[in-house]
Amino acid sequence: MQFKAVRSSGAGGQNVNKVSSKVVLSFDLKNSQALSEEEKSRLETKLSSRLTSEQILILKCDEDRSQPKNKVIVTKRFLDIITAGLVIPKIREAIKIPKSVIRKRIKDKKNLSEIKKYRRKPEF
Repeated sequence: MQFKAVRSSGAGGQNVNKVSSKVVLSFDLKNSQALSEEEKSRLETKLSSRLTSEQILILKCDEDRSQPKNKVIVTKRFLDIITAGLVIPKIREAIKIPKSVIRKRIKDKKNLSEIKKYRRKPEF
């Protein structure tokens, strides 16, 4: 994980021109030793739209005027993204619909059909 401070863009006058308050975090997923191969592959698939072609995650923060606050914000954002990417989804199991539920649904449909049939004008 590498942090780099750069000059922030946008309005701010003289402060923007002389102070490097924007923080850029870059995380090399491929060469990371903190993650196992399984975790790397899971993050690679889940974060594929956010990774560069060299498997580097780049996050930027220029929300605040102070560099330390921006560093805290971007670190928190990074941790949220990584923890969300490492979550293993529960396997959904198909269940069999009980026959009583199917019978009840068909009975309700027939009942509604009868009600609507009696609303029509009679045929002579």
